[in-house]
Amino acid sequence: MNNNPVTALLPRSPSPFDVIFKMGAYKVFSEVSPLIQFVNFTCNQALLEALVDASRIHIIDFDIGFGVQWASFMQELPRNGCAPALKITAFASPTTPHPVELSLMRENLTQFANEIGISFELDVVNFDLLEQNCYSLPFFHPNENEAVAVNIPIWSCSNQLSALPSLLRFLKQLSPKIVVSLDRGSDRSDLPFPQHVLHALQSYIYLLESLDAVNVAADTVNKIERFLLQPKIESTVLGRLRAPDKMPNWKTIFASAGFLPITFSNFTETQADCVVKRTPVKGFHVEKRQALLVLCWQRHELISASAWRC
Repeated sequence: MNNNPVTALLPRSPSPFDVIFKMGAYKVFSEVSPLIQFVNFTCNQALLEALVDASRIHIIDFDIGFGVQWASFMQELPRNGCAPALKITAFASPTTPHPVELSLMRENLTQFANEIGISFELDVVNFDLLEQNCYSLPFFHPNENEAVAVNIPIWSCSNQLSALPSLLRFLKQLSPKIVVSLDRGSDRSDLPFPQHVLHALQSYIYLLESLDAVNVAADTVNKIERFLLQPKIESTVLGRLRAPDKMPNWKTIFASAGFLPITFSNFTETQADCVVKRTPVKGFHVEKRQALLVLCWQRHELISASAWRC
């Protein structure tokens, strides 16, 4: 009998069929909810503004998924007929996402870059190769002529919460022009374990309620819940089982690592609001909370976007 609670709760490895169902759930979710469009537009616009003069861009991504964000990013890159070269280094666990998902993501991004005439390179690096204590990769050195930017949602480190401070210090050594991050409102490692889990579950309940409001079929909601939300809930619980002690709030961790918040431009705020208002159902809105842009449903936070600089 397995008495280790972490090992006992480990989710099963996804199958190729799971990848297909996950893609379908993602597509429907992006069509019926403004969340993905809000996230992609807000982060991409902040990146574009910070990298406007760069001739070579190197994105370090800890949550690449299907790569949809970077296809949208590529579309905005051509400037005066001359687009900068784009390289993406994606850190991913060897078990999630599934190799089929990574292969499809690589194929789609490479094909899209070729179609629009952008020089594109993609490296996928095993996240577990990062040394846990000091977070360094001897072979990972961006070129001096590359403008580095980082995409690191808080949940991308949920399995290794205690390592976030070291990871951020490692990223700071790369001198990124900008770091963009996302918080689901459920990433509350500053709370005791039981309250953290309850807070996370409540956050997902608000998200599911927002889907009910747009009259999504029950079967579709079940697939979104199973293939998109359930893995994130499991990751949150497992992360806290591995690191049950309270930690500082994630914004405090960013500041302690030497990062300063960047205020989103007026254009980004206005356009993010327009993206959300296109949703045919009332109840979604964008709030500005200090340097954060927050997508809310009925005044409940669904997700927030932030940008940081060294």
